[in-house]
Amino acid sequence: MKYKVVVFGVKDTSENIVNFIQEKICPVDLVITISPEVTKKNQVSGYKGLSVLTEKYGIPVHQADSYFLTDEKTQKFLSENEFDIGISMGWQRLIPPSVLDKFKFGIYGFHGNCGYLPFGRGRSPLNWSIILGDSRFNLNLFRYDEKADSPNVFATEMFSITAHDDIRTAQYKNMICSKNLIRKLLKAYQKGEIIIKTQSKDFDSWYNKRTEADGKVDFHGRTREIYNLIRGVAAPFPGAFAYVEERHKETCKAGQGNICKNESAGENKIIIWQAHPFDEIIDFSEYAPGEVIDVFDGKLVVRTVDGSLLVDQYESQCKIKAGDILY
Repeated sequence: MKYKVVVFGVKDTSENIVNFIQEKICPVDLVITISPEVTKKNQVSGYKGLSVLTEKYGIPVHQADSYFLTDEKTQKFLSENEFDIGISMGWQRLIPPSVLDKFKFGIYGFHGNCGYLPFGRGRSPLNWSIILGDSRFNLNLFRYDEKADSPNVFATEMFSITAHDDIRTAQYKNMICSKNLIRKLLKAYQKGEIIIKTQSKDFDSWYNKRTEADGKVDFHGRTREIYNLIRGVAAPFPGAFAYVEERHKETCKAGQGNICKNESAGENKIIIWQAHPFDEIIDFSEYAPGEVIDVFDGKLVVRTVDGSLLVDQYESQCKIKAGDILY
């Protein structure tokens, strides 16, 4: 069987792109995803099962038993069918040459950074851009090869990252630009005129892989650094976190929220979902960095090296009070 337009994806953003292509451009003939069992071995933030697309549109969904598409079931499926063009959205692994070679017009995916490829190759580029304080993001739609994020660029769109964005609102902007780029790609595919630019004057650089542990807040850092980290790993990612040194005697109420203790140290953990710079003029020198200065409407005013931070939304097993230390 021949599948013309194929989408690779494992996330809610993948479903959003399939909805867009199906309803606005052309039929999606196949979705390739991973089985729920595979997610147990791979950290997939924002994972979404895509079998709902079969119910909604009648699109067949192939569930691979390997995130690298090397499982016997997937290899057999690929060998028995033909494919035209693939679009990857939310697929966070390299696609091997054995799969790339099966697609007549290639497989295309997205990668971006504040500069131009091959600058900023690697993992979690949108998260890194927020954490590093970048104010713009160049989103590239490029043709995959056996290497990561090669500068085989079909087209690029740019959007701003403002001081008010967190990772989720940046994803919204990313999706809008992704849809614009996909529309251009599929129009070119329908005309048989996909032109790829492979020349780049930029230098090679990499973003490292991020893990949940990288969300640890260092309250010895500047307010802007802390704020950027918190918004860069907000939901649907695991969130920024710290530990709480209690200065009051109230007993913790275990089971509040879904936060667990650091069993090795017996410490209470706080996950910070939303925060923003509070004030840099008020004299807070009598408080230590990380100390809770006051609590208003359940929000924490926390001392930083160069000012203070207002923690708007958080989770913790214990009721945090003024005088407690976050570290």
